[in-house]
Amino acid sequence: MEHGIFPDRFGKFSPSFFSQAQRRREQSQQQSSGGGPPDDSTDRTTAKFFSHTSAARISTDSVIAASLKRQYPSLQLTTVPADNVNILAYASGVPDDVASFHQVEPESSALPADLKWNYYLPPARRLDGSKGGIVTDLHFGKFLYRYKGAEFIVYLAEGRDGASYYPPLLNYYILSSPPELHLVESLLLTAGHSTFELKDEIWVFDGGWWQKSRELYESVQKSSWDNVILDEDMKKALIDDHTSFFASRGQYERLKVPWKRGLIYWGPPGNGKTISIKAMMKTLSDREEKVPSLYVRNFVSFGGPEYAISLIFSKARQYAPCYLIFEDLDSLVTDGVRSYFLNEIDGLKSNDGIFIVGSTNHLERLDPGLSKRPSRFDRKYFFPDPNLDQRVAYCKFWQGKLKSNKDLDFPDKLCKAIAEITDGFSFAYIQEAFVAALLVIARDSNAFDVASALEEAGAEDDWVSVDAPDSDDDDDDTDLEKLVLWVEIKKQIEILRQGMGEERQNHILRRRVRFD
Repeated sequence: MEHGIFPDRFGKFSPSFFSQAQRRREQSQQQSSGGGPPDDSTDRTTAKFFSHTSAARISTDSVIAASLKRQYPSLQLTTVPADNVNILAYASGVPDDVASFHQVEPESSALPADLKWNYYLPPARRLDGSKGGIVTDLHFGKFLYRYKGAEFIVYLAEGRDGASYYPPLLNYYILSSPPELHLVESLLLTAGHSTFELKDEIWVFDGGWWQKSRELYESVQKSSWDNVILDEDMKKALIDDHTSFFASRGQYERLKVPWKRGLIYWGPPGNGKTISIKAMMKTLSDREEKVPSLYVRNFVSFGGPEYAISLIFSKARQYAPCYLIFEDLDSLVTDGVRSYFLNEIDGLKSNDGIFIVGSTNHLERLDPGLSKRPSRFDRKYFFPDPNLDQRVAYCKFWQGKLKSNKDLDFPDKLCKAIAEITDGFSFAYIQEAFVAALLVIARDSNAFDVASALEEAGAEDDWVSVDAPDSDDDDDDTDLEKLVLWVEIKKQIEILRQGMGEERQNHILRRRVRFD
């Protein structure tokens, strides 16, 4: 949520910005409300705010509204929640000739002109080397606001009524002359659209509310289908399934069927479900008509999981056509919320334009009402453990990334050798084998720069350049047992096999029986 945090713009305008005419008008209005201002020039509403917040409160909003009406009897009052229409944030992002604001500070007063917190915001990632920053959280302030040539008096006031800290109340109180009311409405419409507009961000539902995530957006922008190791036919089917849906609204309407679709990605962990979802998010964001993605982390909320589900689908309907993502579907849709979730998917309200994808490592744990009902999730895509060719391709990815390291021998023959002893391994398991082996080699050899090797290889799921070209060198006669990487990675693969759970070991045995 953005409200309360503003750029350093308050000192931007000269005192002449607050025109003499405006000063006289405000002074005249104060006198007409029953005498002039107090001798110490305290703004009446400012005084009322501090008086009110120093005692038991019933409704801050009512107190501020009544005080403003007494202080400015000839002006029209418009009240708007700051989290719905953030007019200061809007003005900070547009040219000054469109909208601008200036904080009004009295020449002398027994009370402060505003109430704000300055606090330290630590860096999101210590690894980035940032020291963090200082942000301002404004709880009360008075501004002169300009929009399209008109001037408004604006108060921002927070109220915490009663003993409860949540939810907070933060409102803008906009005072305008009656002829300028249409401009206030224009401002609210424009700034409201800006408040909810995604600017290189993705909506993420977490902890009971929607928030914009720049970090997830940047991660998605690095994703590509070229980085996804899947059977090519399956990859093409996945892409076509999504893109054809968003291009086929007219066909759905002609067929008189709801324009909605749902898919389930399932299979052992670490085999590309998440990276496929991210690659699709990138594909949809690159369309000429962008399709926003909405990512759901959990169903936690102060109103319970049912309320969270209601908020999630309300947002999806608002942003349709959109891509709604539920990862670890079996953990999200528990017995307690299954019925409510199914009712939302069934669309007692219209779900037109919503494409839902859910992922799970355990399809058998999903209720049949989800996994076997086409009108809810229409198709299931299985992400199996990689076959031999895919494991060879993944090893070539590591070979290509480690090629510049002259301290490590990694011939072509080693790719197939490693692939042959990792049957039943997911991509994530093979990655762990490489990372663990490289760390051991680095510990035993000061000459090997493991940090650079891992940074080059990217120990995440961004699998790039998997089609590394074969070397022209004839290494068929290479004695594998003389290769440090081969010796160490065999040990790590054996350790990983021993650490596999019984369920996964049985899964591997069943695969071998099926294919033998």
